[in-house]
Amino acid sequence: MGTTDADRRQTLARGILIAAGVLIVVGIGAWLWMMQPPPQLANDPDVFETVDALFTAVTSRNEKQLSDCEARLKSYRESGKLSPAADRSLGAVIRQARSGAWEPAAQALYAFMLGQRREGTR
Repeated sequence: MGTTDADRRQTLARGILIAAGVLIVVGIGAWLWMMQPPPQLANDPDVFETVDALFTAVTSRNEKQLSDCEARLKSYRESGKLSPAADRSLGAVIRQARSGAWEPAAQALYAFMLGQRREGTR
């Protein structure tokens, strides 16, 4: 016995429903992931000043200033002033800039900076 048109339509409809369900789940997961705030910086003026200098380095495409900021961030990480999560985020920006993707690096750093809450300051 062969398959009928009704069987094919039912199989197609089932496939479409499964695909739609998968897309919805993936979409919700992506949305939730994107809504997470970036890692927060410690409330330390030196760290904020360095991140600000990093933004200047990236937007001006200044390799020397980029390296200087990277060294300062490393010392903050080693002294506990910079969390591992924030270090990973800032390191990704630095790697992106070094690869020549200055504009996307600047956009990523800008989004990171906008996400900082600076709790306890006025």
